[in-house]
Amino acid sequence: MKYRKLTKEQLLELHQEFSTFLASQQIDAAEWTKIKNEKPEVADEEIAIFSDLVWEGVLLKVNYLDHISEHHINLFKCDEDSISRLYIQLKDTSKSFLNTEDFDWFINNPLHSSIEYFRATKNYDYERNLELFKLIEMGSVISKGDLYHSINQLTD
Repeated sequence: MKYRKLTKEQLLELHQEFSTFLASQQIDAAEWTKIKNEKPEVADEEIAIFSDLVWEGVLLKVNYLDHISEHHINLFKCDEDSISRLYIQLKDTSKSFLNTEDFDWFINNPLHSSIEYFRATKNYDYERNLELFKLIEMGSVISKGDLYHSINQLTD
């Protein structure tokens, strides 16, 4: 397995797609029920294959990832061969990026002395989608890149 199995909730959301996937393998509903009951390891393998296909399709479309924590923001621009990172550190520990008022303060005062910015770009250490998946598993969320572009212009 390349990534991780989809959760039950994710599989339920993708029920139609999963049914189409099984049909492409010439497995109908009755056959799937039989496989689940008699060969759970085969059913598990089919779910693993489908999960990898879904993750691969999602990750191919990722252009930006955001990871916001209490005192740090990591914004990633995910190109084909390299990844650019904008890192924002809030030195004032009485504020938190997770607090709406404090985040709004940050947006309105981006050049305040209690905020530090760092930027870097590097080639992927291994396969692009695996690196992006790792960042997602660590808490990053897929975004449209609005915050990345705003901060990038500010710090250029």
